[in-house]
Amino acid sequence: MISFVRNRKVPYTVSLLLILAGVISLLVSGLNLGIDFAGGTIFHLNLEEGFDLAEVQEVADSFPELKGAALQVVQGRDLQGRVTTEGVVIKSSYLDEGRRNSILAALRERWPSLGPDDLRVESVGGVISGELARQSLIAFAVAIAGMIVYITFRFEFKFALAAIIALLHDIFIVIAIFSIFKIEVNSPFIAALLTVFGYSVNDTIVIFDRIRENIRRKQKDEYGAVVDQSINQSLVRTLNTSLTTLIVLLALLVGFYYFIGSFDLIAFVVALLIGVVVGTYSSVFIAAPLWLDLTELQARRARRRPA
Repeated sequence: MISFVRNRKVPYTVSLLLILAGVISLLVSGLNLGIDFAGGTIFHLNLEEGFDLAEVQEVADSFPELKGAALQVVQGRDLQGRVTTEGVVIKSSYLDEGRRNSILAALRERWPSLGPDDLRVESVGGVISGELARQSLIAFAVAIAGMIVYITFRFEFKFALAAIIALLHDIFIVIAIFSIFKIEVNSPFIAALLTVFGYSVNDTIVIFDRIRENIRRKQKDEYGAVVDQSINQSLVRTLNTSLTTLIVLLALLVGFYYFIGSFDLIAFVVALLIGVVVGTYSSVFIAAPLWLDLTELQARRARRRPA
């Protein structure tokens, strides 16, 4: 039987180092917020293969509003897997409707062959992006509160506290990795985090259920053995579930990358991949050992109280 309790300081240390790296990255560079959260205007130009990026830059620089705007080449893959250039994206600060229309007119004049679907514009104001961020935080707060109530009702508060700490650990590490690698954060990212939230809780609850069953057959001074036994009993099931999910997500990632080329969908799947791996890790190495530490802390405090 594998002893997860005896060596629990190792995963604790790994997690603390990952969290520290994430904190430093967030303080130094923050998140690469997309238009959904930062606000702004994006022009999508589906140009023919072999277009001149310098020419697009020249047209953009002719407008004071687009001076210094970020240009991003959009690439895809054909059915033979070869990389193709499908157009360019121009990102700028928020522009009102009049300025957007004048820029669209200039782009259509320069590339008259562009159809309605080849030249698009998206625009999100600061008020809308701020409201989206606020609603995302509310969604997470409601989810956390619901989890605390449910796990406390089904088990006890120590289980709920350990589960929530492990969940916050998972969510933060996903956010930290996106910050470190400068992956753009948009609304699909929030959906991915909420999915990770539910997935991680499911694995944790399975192990906690085993602990509750096994604890009835052990003495109170054998809680460490109960945690090890419970994790080992659930390990194969947890790994099988995670591996099955990872295979599906990897298939989606390949499909989105090679055949669809949507960065938002790719980032969504990447967040899920990271979340599933981290969630499995925390369910086994963080949540259950953390419950043991909380239980032992409560027992030590009880012994110190005067009779």
